[in-house]
Amino acid sequence: MITLVTGGARSGKSRFAQETAAASGKRVLFVATAEAGDEEMRRRIDAHRARRPAGWRTLEAPARVGSTVRREIGDAQTVVIDCVTLLVSNVLGAWLSADGLHVDLPHAEQAVTREMDELLDCLKATPADFLIVTNEVGLGIVPDNELGRAYRDLLGAANQRLAAAADEVYFLVSGLPLRLKP
Repeated sequence: MITLVTGGARSGKSRFAQETAAASGKRVLFVATAEAGDEEMRRRIDAHRARRPAGWRTLEAPARVGSTVRREIGDAQTVVIDCVTLLVSNVLGAWLSADGLHVDLPHAEQAVTREMDELLDCLKATPADFLIVTNEVGLGIVPDNELGRAYRDLLGAANQRLAAAADEVYFLVSGLPLRLKP
């Protein structure tokens, strides 16, 4: 079973995915894609870590998530990937200009496509249930800069591919899950 959990910032996506995984009663591997680039992000990561059940194994994978999960799955029966939003940001970051304002879009697109190909291959080949968390960033205004537009477009394309492969898709709004698929 592949479940995609999407929604806006602070909509309850991670909580929903974690509660669903916990309710399964299965052994859980939590895959964290966040990197602590500053103190505020470190505090966020610490808070997320504190909310996870002690019996869950955590795997930190800021990129190459598919191959890392396949290699490190162990005895996990449920995998929570939190989140694709940061995964795409991490991959995109490798293709930024020195000033951080521009992106080598052709190479970034190829890199994100490879990352999603690898993840989708993992989903097909791994005998576990997956809960994949991602943000929906396409509901707001069009970003006023190249990097913002590139990120929105790359994440949107990744989300579409994951939603197509998913058995279930939920959209979270104010903590409430709306089932979109099936």
